[in-house]
Order: sequence, then C-alpha cells, then structure tokens
Amino acid sequence: MKKILIAEDDKFLASAYKLKLTKAGFEVMLASDGNEMLLMLKSFVPDLILLDLVMPVMDGFTTLGEIKLNEQYKKIPILVASNLGQKEDIDRAMELGASGFVVKSDMSLDDLINKINTMT
Repeated sequence: MKKILIAEDDKFLASAYKLKLTKAGFEVMLASDGNEMLLMLKSFVPDLILLDLVMPVMDGFTTLGEIKLNEQYKKIPILVASNLGQKEDIDRAMELGASGFVVKSDMSLDDLINKINTMT
C-alpha cells in the first residue's frame, strides 16, 4: 500500500483528502502544518507528500526547503496543492524541489488522485 503524508491546515479539506485517498487504496497521515509534518517524517516515510503552502507555524515553502536539504527525505516526490496560483509561487515551489504543483480550486479530488497516481 502506498503511503501519503498530507500537510494541510484546512481541517475540512484535510479530512476530505484523507477519506478519498484512503478509499483509493492509500495509507494516509495528516499534519496541520509544516513543523508537524517534519516531525511525522521521523516515523512515517511516505511514497509522496501532498503539501499546502499557506499554513501556520511553518509554511509550505520553508517545509519544502527543509525536506530537500535532508538526505533521508529529499528523494520523496512532493506535490504542492495550494490556492496560490501565481506564476512566481509556482516557480518558487518548483525551484525549491517540488515534483508537481496543482491549484486546489482548479481540480477535483478525482483529478488529484489521478495526479498522485502518476507520481507514485
């Protein structure tokens, strides 16, 4: 079973992701901010990270940079899912090492699962 670690501070959206991805056959863990996600990586190493950018405590850009600096985790594909859809935000995420970028408001959960399936 493929494992996904999701960092998303919107509780409703995080629950929807977890429900839909679990039904699609993934093992899913949720973190509400980047710092919590980095702590979870010590005991749960996923096949893919789904990362929001706008979160409290540690934002997604900082979290992405931290993951890519870590030898143990830097090869994990990271799909950024954010409502920040400006070209500079997308470019910055990709430069920091994201494997993909989706704008949450532009895609359904089924589209998201299809994207994740192509990345894992």
